[in-house]
Amino acid sequence: MFWRQRYLSLLLFVSLCSLPGPTRCWEYSDKTRSLLSVFEEDAGTLTDYTNQLLQAMQRVYGAQNEMCLATQQLSKQLLAYEKQNFALGKGDEEVISTLHCFSKVVDELNVLHTELAKQLADTMVLPIIQFREKDLTEVSTLKDLFGLASNEHDLSMAKYSRLPKKKENEKAKTEVVKEVAAARRKQHLSSLQYYCALNALQYRKRVAMMEPMIGFAHGQINFFKKGAEMFSQSMNNFLSSVANMVQSIQGELEAEAEKMRVSQQELLSVDESIYAPDFDVAAPQINRNLIQKAGYLNLRNKTGLVTTTWERLYFFTQGGNLMCQPRGAVAGGLIQDLDNCSVMAVDCEDRRYCFQITTPNGKSGIILQAESRKENEEWICAINNISRQIYLTDNPEAVAIKLNQTALQAVTPITSFGKKHESSCPSQNLRDSEMENDRIVPTAELRVPEADELIAPGTPIQFDIVLPATEFLEQNRGNRRINPFGETEDETFPEAEDSLLQQMFIVRFLGSMAVKTDTTTEVIYEAMRQVLAARAIHNIFRMTESHLMVTSQALRLIDPQTQVTRANFELTSVTQFAAHQENKRLVGFVVRTPESTGGEALSTYIFESNSEGEKICYAINLGKEIIEVQKAHDLVSEC
Repeated sequence: MFWRQRYLSLLLFVSLCSLPGPTRCWEYSDKTRSLLSVFEEDAGTLTDYTNQLLQAMQRVYGAQNEMCLATQQLSKQLLAYEKQNFALGKGDEEVISTLHCFSKVVDELNVLHTELAKQLADTMVLPIIQFREKDLTEVSTLKDLFGLASNEHDLSMAKYSRLPKKKENEKAKTEVVKEVAAARRKQHLSSLQYYCALNALQYRKRVAMMEPMIGFAHGQINFFKKGAEMFSQSMNNFLSSVANMVQSIQGELEAEAEKMRVSQQELLSVDESIYAPDFDVAAPQINRNLIQKAGYLNLRNKTGLVTTTWERLYFFTQGGNLMCQPRGAVAGGLIQDLDNCSVMAVDCEDRRYCFQITTPNGKSGIILQAESRKENEEWICAINNISRQIYLTDNPEAVAIKLNQTALQAVTPITSFGKKHESSCPSQNLRDSEMENDRIVPTAELRVPEADELIAPGTPIQFDIVLPATEFLEQNRGNRRINPFGETEDETFPEAEDSLLQQMFIVRFLGSMAVKTDTTTEVIYEAMRQVLAARAIHNIFRMTESHLMVTSQALRLIDPQTQVTRANFELTSVTQFAAHQENKRLVGFVVRTPESTGGEALSTYIFESNSEGEKICYAINLGKEIIEVQKAHDLVSEC
C-alpha cells in the first residue's frame, strides 16, 4: 500500500505537469518543487546504494571466480603429487590413486563452480550493471537536459523582461515572444521526459533489486542440486512467486509507459500560443480578492552605487510573510514581513510591470517585476490584502471581497477640486490660536488614536488638486480666463513681494481627503498611508509637479510653466503639518476651511518633495512664528 501511494503521488505529479493551458504547470509551485526534490533525493540515494550493492556482488563473483581458479589449481596440485620426486616416495601409490580420485571430484566441483560463476556473472552482476549504466545514467542525463532547458528558458525570459515599455519594436517583440514560447515548450517536454524517467525508476528499482538475487539464488540452487539435494521444493515455489511478481511489475511499467506516450502526443497537439507570456493582455481576468499568491518574479538587486541586477526567483506568501525559494533550496526563506506594509506600481529602469513594497515606517523595501499585467496587479492586490491582516480572520476571502468593494467606492478619483475647495481660505482669528493652545496636553496623557477616529471609513480621495498647464492655457485663450478653482496670477499677490519669508520647493501632489480631527499629526500619517494604498489599487502614477511657495502669509502652489497660482492656502488656516517619520520626502498638512453651512471642514493634503519634507515643515513653522510676532507687534502699537 505504501508503494502504491508513492507511485500514485508521482503519477498525479506527472499528470499535472502534462496538462496544457492556463494552469501554466511548467512553473513549479512550492509543493511541486518539494515533491520533485523528494524523488531526486530518492534517485541519488538509489545510485549510491546501487554502487555499494554492485561492489558486494562483484566481490561474491570474484570469490566464486577465485573458487574456480582455486579448485582448478587444487586439482592440478593433486595430480602433481605423482610427479613429485620424493626421496621417500615408496608406498605412495594409494595416496596417489586417492589424490587422483579427489582430483576428479575437485574437477567435477570445478565444473560446477565454473558454471556457478558464469551464471552469477550473467544473472546477478550483469543486470545490476545494466541498471546502473542504463536506467540511472538515463535519469542523470535527462536531469542535465532539463537543467539546460530551464537555463534557456531563464535566458529567454530575461530577454523578454528587458523589452522596453515605450517605443516597442513589434518585430523584435514577436521574435522574443516566439523564443520564449519555444524555450517553454522545450522545457516542458524535457521536464515531462525527466518526470517519466523518475516515475519509471520507481518500478525498475524494484526489478533491479530482485532480479540479481533471483539469478544468485537459482545459481546456488543449481549448484547444490548437482552436488547434493539440499534445497526443498518450497524454495522453488518461493522463487516462482517472486518471478511472477516481477512479471506483474513489468506489466504495470508497460501500461504506465503507454499513458506517458499518450500524454506526449496530446502535448504535441497543443497550440504554442498558450506558452506566450502575457497572452491575455487585452482582457486579463484579475482576481483582486487573493489572500495568498505564488509565482516567479524578477528581484531588483543593487550591485553598486548606480548599477543594479535582476534575478528571477520563485516567490510565495505564507501567512503575513513574503517568502523566496532559490533554486536548489529545500525550503523558502523570509524576504519581507507584509503586515501593515504598502505596495504600489512603479516605473523602474524602463521595465514593465514593476511594483515596490514599502515598510510600515515608510522605508522603501524591495522592487519586483512580474511577467504580465495580470500577474502584476494580482500581486499588488494580494499584498494589499495581506498587509491588512485579513488572513487572520475566520473567513479571509469574504473579508477581502468586502474590503475591495468598499475600496473601489471609497477611492474613486474626484475630477473637480472646486467641489471641495470653492472659496479661498480666510485668515484665522485669535480664537484659533487659543484653540490650539487648549489642545496641548501633557505627554503622559497622549495616546495613538485609531484610524476611524482620524478619518471616516470610506472617505473619498482626490488625486487632482491641480490641472495640467496645457489645460490652463486652454482656459486663458478668451477675453476672460475661466477660473474653476479660484486660481490667480502671481501679480494678484503683491504682498508676496513684501513678505519676510519666501522659500520655494518642488513638490508633486499625491492626494487629499477630508479628516475628522487636526489635534494630532497621526492624522497626516494615516492619510499618507491611505493615499499611497489607493494609488496602488487604481494604478495611478500621474503626479503633476508644482512649485510650493512658503511665505509669511500663505502657501501657494504655482505652475512651473505658466507661473499660474493653482491653489492658495492662508497660513493661519494650516493647523497641522508634518513630514513622514521614515520617508522624509513625504510631507502633508491639514487645512481648516469654512463651509457654506457655517461650520468648518478639515482637509489633509499630501505631497512628495524633491528635498526633505522637514525643510518644508521648518519653513511653515517659521512663517507661523512671523505671524505671531507681527500680531504681538500690532497689539503693542495699539497700546
